[in-house]
Amino acid sequence: MQVADVITAYDIRGRTPQPLTPEVARVLGAAFAQVVVLPEGHRGAVLGWDMRETSPGLADAFADGLREHGVDATLVGLCSTDALYYASGSRDEPGAMVTASHNPAGYNGIKLCRGAARPVGQESGLGEIRDLAQWLLDRGDLHTLPTGPRGTLRHLDVLPDYAAHLHSLVDLEGVRPLRLVVDAGNGMAGLTVPAVLGIEGLPLTVDPLYFDLDGTFPHHDANPLDPANVRDLQEAVVASGADLGLAFDGDADRVVLVDERGRQVPASAVATLIATREVARDVGAGRRPEDIAVVHGSVVSRGVLETMDELGVRLVRSPVGHSFVKARMAQHEAVFGAEHSAHYYFRDFWYADSGLLAALHVLAALGRQDGPLSALLAPLDRYAASGEINSRVGDVAAAVERVRRWASDEGAREVEGDGLLMSNEGDPFWWVSLRASNTESLLRLNVEARDGETMGRVRDAVLALVRQEA
Repeated sequence: MQVADVITAYDIRGRTPQPLTPEVARVLGAAFAQVVVLPEGHRGAVLGWDMRETSPGLADAFADGLREHGVDATLVGLCSTDALYYASGSRDEPGAMVTASHNPAGYNGIKLCRGAARPVGQESGLGEIRDLAQWLLDRGDLHTLPTGPRGTLRHLDVLPDYAAHLHSLVDLEGVRPLRLVVDAGNGMAGLTVPAVLGIEGLPLTVDPLYFDLDGTFPHHDANPLDPANVRDLQEAVVASGADLGLAFDGDADRVVLVDERGRQVPASAVATLIATREVARDVGAGRRPEDIAVVHGSVVSRGVLETMDELGVRLVRSPVGHSFVKARMAQHEAVFGAEHSAHYYFRDFWYADSGLLAALHVLAALGRQDGPLSALLAPLDRYAASGEINSRVGDVAAAVERVRRWASDEGAREVEGDGLLMSNEGDPFWWVSLRASNTESLLRLNVEARDGETMGRVRDAVLALVRQEA
């Protein structure tokens, strides 16, 4: 058994019951204690898990590995990933969240963080954890490493304090009454949304879809980036006359929006709206725009970059993945960060991502003006985008090379980024991104252009090349 089989570029992810077994989780817990917790002078770590059937067992095994090496384990229990980040940040303790995020049933994983929710990725300890866990697994005995007294075990409910903290960051006072439909996808938003948006006195009416926690995902996968998984929400928004809809992934750290017409809102427009709000708050507090940084993933809309440039703030590019974005944000003390995959990161939330915090920003902006969400975001949606399109490809290298040659013949040049990024700066402007997923056996395509006709032409041409039989 190889621990490397479940290690990605920025977290732990794999199928269950194999290769991600409780035995593997146990040695990963022991390695986390030795590589992160103890060397940084901590005595304890916080641990949470999602609603998947295998999550409690993996969490118990991980906690056992921690405790074997004298680390006190504080069990947060069922929670969203951003609630686990809250526990880590507010307590300044390392943390682990057992979740496979948006992956289908049959997968699970573990997201790790250092104290104050700082990231753990390949560049910040994940490789060392992998190697030590494999060494322990090969020997079959955690006691091959020095141990002290066994760590303690305690339970902690962070949900009320987590909800209060989010509201301390975004004030909804004075917001007009809003009706929203929320699709939790049978994921952890079914627990956190009532605690955050169902508080008495808020001018919000929430119509729930699929709030029952169920890791078998009986209605649809908890992956709102797939348009098929948002259709129920779109229909419900239109049928109820709601002001907007929210769709969360399995661990509720990302959110996708649907406007009052039932149309999915591009993540770039949401990112631009939130970034503008966060920048304005810092400028209002006396900071110069040139001293404010915003981090963006390597695959992001040109519209986000243009708007931030117009505001005069510094833009910092990051590789795709939460551990990379968080590290860049901390390095540059960025006020906000965004990825095309509907992950939104906040300086005031320990540089971590939170789907509900992003949703609160949108609700505050929408509720303080009279127009619909579509009108509010229209000026921010400057380009036509394909959204993320996934393909299973036998020979990834050959598919990427076919696209590279085609794009070059079309006049595009290669730009540094994750995977293949080709940009045509002429008329009409377009760019295409093609990269392998870090968590699934997929090739991910994103296309953006000045107009819909050009975007469709480029998208269709590239898809034909990607899916061409060898």
